[in-house]
Amino acid sequence: MNPRLAVVGVAAALTVVLTGCSRSTADVPDTPAVSATTTAYAAAPTPRLASIDNFRDLAGPDGGYTTADGHRVRAGVFYRSNALTTDDADAAVLDTLGIARVFDLRTTAEIEKDPDRVPAGAEYTNVDIVGDTSSGAVAASVDLSTPESAAAVLVDANRQFVTNPAMRDRFGALLTEMAATDGPQLFHCTAGKDRAGWTSAMLLTIAGVDRDTVMENYLSTNEYSKASIDAKAAAVTAAKGEQAGAAMRVLMGVSPEFLTAGFDAIDAQFGSVDRYLTDGLGLSDATLETLRAKLMV
Repeated sequence: MNPRLAVVGVAAALTVVLTGCSRSTADVPDTPAVSATTTAYAAAPTPRLASIDNFRDLAGPDGGYTTADGHRVRAGVFYRSNALTTDDADAAVLDTLGIARVFDLRTTAEIEKDPDRVPAGAEYTNVDIVGDTSSGAVAASVDLSTPESAAAVLVDANRQFVTNPAMRDRFGALLTEMAATDGPQLFHCTAGKDRAGWTSAMLLTIAGVDRDTVMENYLSTNEYSKASIDAKAAAVTAAKGEQAGAAMRVLMGVSPEFLTAGFDAIDAQFGSVDRYLTDGLGLSDATLETLRAKLMV
């Protein structure tokens, strides 16, 4: 289910970006910490969790996103998040959600650095989307010094979710396992925005949610993780200057151009999302129908 990526150079380039955008403020010295309390968020069906600030129900606010045929996305089925480095209060909240399975989309190095605190009763599964690598030379060559270069790397990361065969295999395995799993599920990467963001976009598209709403869900990271983004960018600005701080802000957030690059790659290589799902990810019609049944109410 979790084959290693053969093209280590691609993995290295993406790993240095996707593993370097942690939402936690714990590793940012001399910056205000996010409150350790859990507070309700009126616009969302699930609570805001301070220690994992990008945690949310995929269904969206106000009873769930509306699909093209007038259905709603079902709440309480799929949750998306950043790494599950929860404090005691937030761990207790997750324990009440009945989560049956956690899908961790990170590399071994990311997991070793910040292991998940798995909710009570949940099965843990690692689907390493990017792939572990020891190619430090390629990773070191990635230019993250300016906002423009940082954005270019994230644009390329979303393209790779479509064009890289090994990553497609892993996304296909992930969605197949999601279809086969009963009960609420949670999927996450480190920041909850790139690998988890693409997974969210595919699930919502499978459900029949329009592209504008898919983008709205994707961009919500910038609101959910605003305090962490602001704190990390401020710390980097103080240490390395305004341009470095601006580049960090790009890396920690999301932009429409990132997700659009992935969809454009789908159009170029497969012609449609349906073909990407079936021909690219290898999903069967039965798997897609099962996912739709889980997602729609």
